[in-house]
Amino acid sequence: MSEATADSMETRSTPSRGRGWELVKTRDFGFLFAGQTISQIGDSLNKVALLWFVYDLTGSALKMAVVGLLQTLPPLLFGPLIGVYLDRVRKKPVMIGVDLLRTLMVLLIPVLYAMEALTLDRLYVLVFATAIFSTVFGPALTSAVPLIVPKDRLVAANALMQTTTNVGLLVGPALSGLGIALIGAQNVLYVDAATFFVSALCIFPIRVRETLDHVRLASKGLTEGITSDLLAGFRFVFVEQKTVMLLMLTATLYSVGISAFIFLLPVFAKEVLGVGPIQLGWLWSALGIGMLLASLVLTSITQGDVPWRLRFMSGALAIGGIAVAALGFFDAPVAAGALIAVIGGSTAMFTPLVWTMLQELTPAHLLGRVFTSFATGGMASSMAGMAGFGWAADTIGPAASLGGISAILLMTAATAWLFSFYKSHAQGVTVAAGGPFPPQTSPAQT
Repeated sequence: MSEATADSMETRSTPSRGRGWELVKTRDFGFLFAGQTISQIGDSLNKVALLWFVYDLTGSALKMAVVGLLQTLPPLLFGPLIGVYLDRVRKKPVMIGVDLLRTLMVLLIPVLYAMEALTLDRLYVLVFATAIFSTVFGPALTSAVPLIVPKDRLVAANALMQTTTNVGLLVGPALSGLGIALIGAQNVLYVDAATFFVSALCIFPIRVRETLDHVRLASKGLTEGITSDLLAGFRFVFVEQKTVMLLMLTATLYSVGISAFIFLLPVFAKEVLGVGPIQLGWLWSALGIGMLLASLVLTSITQGDVPWRLRFMSGALAIGGIAVAALGFFDAPVAAGALIAVIGGSTAMFTPLVWTMLQELTPAHLLGRVFTSFATGGMASSMAGMAGFGWAADTIGPAASLGGISAILLMTAATAWLFSFYKSHAQGVTVAAGGPFPPQTSPAQT
């Protein structure tokens, strides 16, 4: 697909005022939103309860850290391959199947524990399997959103999907801590398994507008055409579609900076702000509240065309980068909390806008490969950011590391700003060649 063709797919008409929360009232998106809200709360329950359970079981911080590593590896090891298979199947059955499998994997942990049959090796296998299934679910969900909601509501839909994550982060850990204290970590895992089952039930009535070339797919075996399909996805991202490649570059820079900031927030809180664990909890809450409020705001703004979204995203990231730099000059917890809320809000503007542009620009038969490529790149750059800035915090100092993160976010903002001018020029060339109102082309028709 050529760049000109891709540009003709972007929004040309006057941006419409979003009515984000009205999507929740619709049957299909409403069920999806409800299921994801419950599932994200359960996912946060799982993160806290599982780590506590492993530490309580083994008494080893290192063995507990292995759980985090096992949850991180699947996107790096299997992301592109998962994308190939996602583009060969319908997304709705995949999401239902993944949720049911996650229900089973999480349920087996407390069941085996109650039967005194849970060994550490079995626990690691169950954690790794659950992480693989979760790696499948994310791209399947993001690929399904444009098949459920109209194109001019994608920003609102993606922002609402992000609010489910924000709600999970705010509510899940608190409920998990309360549950661990009252009924024990192993019993909290029963509740977590139930949330995945409820999510699967919510997906059943959803109508997803997708078609597959069954004749073409039936001719391929389980392994046939894997290499060619992988290369087709990589060609689209890195060669054929410059817009997607530039979005990948922007997302990589963003992941390096924001993942390092979140990972090192306890260090910054103690060494730069001089606060204790109680105040750190409030700072985490401020970050989550800022992200949630920004996601809600994003559901109601004008959707705009691609250059407008890039400029909006650039402004939000610039504000976040300045706020990160300003943290080094404040030692009052209230002021620091306000700045961290601003940082959370600025970063929450990024993902829904990028998702929307990818959903508009990517043909339906490539969505799985594109989103898994982004997930793999994002995970790799996140790990690089955490390792690099963690080393900088130890050797140069937390304040210098904070300044470096600010520079990365400001660089991301500058990249998005320059990218917006490139897109404006490309749109101008396309309009001049094809008239003031080029035909609207669906990604699925290209």
